Amino acid sequence: MQDINDLKQLQTMVRTFCDKRNWKQFHNPKDLAIGMSVEANELLDLFRFKQNEELDAVLQNKKEAIANEISDVFFYLLRFSDLYDIDLFDAFLNKLKINEQHYPVDKAKNNNNKYNDL
Repeated sequence: MQDINDLKQLQTMVRTFCDKRNWKQFHNPKDLAIGMSVEANELLDLFRFKQNEELDAVLQNKKEAIANEISDVFFYLLRFSDLYDIDLFDAFLNKLKINEQHYPVDKAKNNNNKYNDL
């Protein structure tokens, strides 16, 4: 497989894949968001009805299926961001700054409450 260095290259690969299949007509923001959600729920389904003590086994025994579902979510994310001109690097760094403000270490450490409940 070719050397892939950054998200732009991945977006180009996704664009080429979709263009060859003439899928742009199906890739409006609503349907891409639905696709992301569906794929994320397929990931979630792999863990359905599992108790905490079973999770390690699921991660080990279903690793390929988990990787495939995560990749499907990532595919939709790359497609959405490419079509609608969202720079994923900038968006992520901006959101990380927001999260740093919402979850200061002194309040959020060892605490999984949402920021408005800290």
